[in-house]
Amino acid sequence: MYTTGGRMTWLPLLAVLLQLLRACRTAPYSNGFFYHDIMNGNGNGEIYFNGVRLHVKALEAPIFAARGTNVTLPCHYYYEPRLSTPRRTRVKWSRLPVNGGEETDVLVAIGLRHRSFGEYKGRVHLQQDSVGEASLVITQLRLADTGRYRCEVIDGLEDESSTVELELRGVVFPYQPTGRRYQLNFEAAQRVCEEQDAALATFEQLYAAWEEGLDWCNAGWLADGTVQYPITQTREPCGGLGLAPGLRSYGPRHRQLHLYDAFCFSSSLRGKVYFLQHPHKLNFTEAREACEQDGASIARVGQLYAAWRFLDLDRCDAGWLADGSLRYPIAFPRTNCGPPEPGVRTFGFPSRHQKHGVYCYGMR
Repeated sequence: MYTTGGRMTWLPLLAVLLQLLRACRTAPYSNGFFYHDIMNGNGNGEIYFNGVRLHVKALEAPIFAARGTNVTLPCHYYYEPRLSTPRRTRVKWSRLPVNGGEETDVLVAIGLRHRSFGEYKGRVHLQQDSVGEASLVITQLRLADTGRYRCEVIDGLEDESSTVELELRGVVFPYQPTGRRYQLNFEAAQRVCEEQDAALATFEQLYAAWEEGLDWCNAGWLADGTVQYPITQTREPCGGLGLAPGLRSYGPRHRQLHLYDAFCFSSSLRGKVYFLQHPHKLNFTEAREACEQDGASIARVGQLYAAWRFLDLDRCDAGWLADGSLRYPIAFPRTNCGPPEPGVRTFGFPSRHQKHGVYCYGMR
């Protein structure tokens, strides 16, 4: 309000009020679906509580699967007391972060319509074989799919959820890129595992490997950004004799500045790892070319570990792998084939001019 020629005018004040009214208007929420924000109200935009309680239940025990297969994550919802007529609900599946990041959207559905997101596009759908079922089907499982998933059901202002754990069957192995320890920051550790057809192991995967006997005295990155190592036989250089066996933890480390090894996780194979029968020993370049001539590729470290673990690959001949290392798998220990325990034996990273055998990976 101001005075002009002795008269007061309200025009500037009205203009300000109009701007405030426009700012208070909120655009309708849209996630690509067409639906009313108030889906189960009384028709006047009011949602009322009628004494009905929404419940969402998922499987408490972890679900185990293998890479390349399909899996169903069960989820059901129901009302107490039971409803006589169905209600319109929205279902949302998301993956909870492993390393402290944000939740990843997997799928959103209303009725028979759904949308999948990111790496899950075209690989997920809802299974709704019975009333109240909202199970998630994931096809062609990948290493990165392991983790905890949230099943969320939204009915008006009611919002309930439950979680289910998906674990891939696999094998954890420590990795040093050139045989010399502590060269990798967190991003480099992620990269070297991926290059070996693997992924950084989770804490749960490393713990399971320790329970199965994994003993390694060098610290390595895990998927959550912590650095740990498993000890089954206590000894002075590995935490001291006074500590009980277990996982030794350095806790979270600086992901760019601190350098350690990596603990990688590899799951089952779609192809086959085999020792190439060749009339001559081969240097690294010749070994790689020999696998290609055989219609395959030189095997990666994760593939060799998976073949040893899942297919009982057993060969007492050292062979080249894709990273330039020399290894061989022993499923059935015997004299002259290394220690008395099963495992993948390694000779480190010899000169690439040396002559050895080679392990190939193919679909034959």
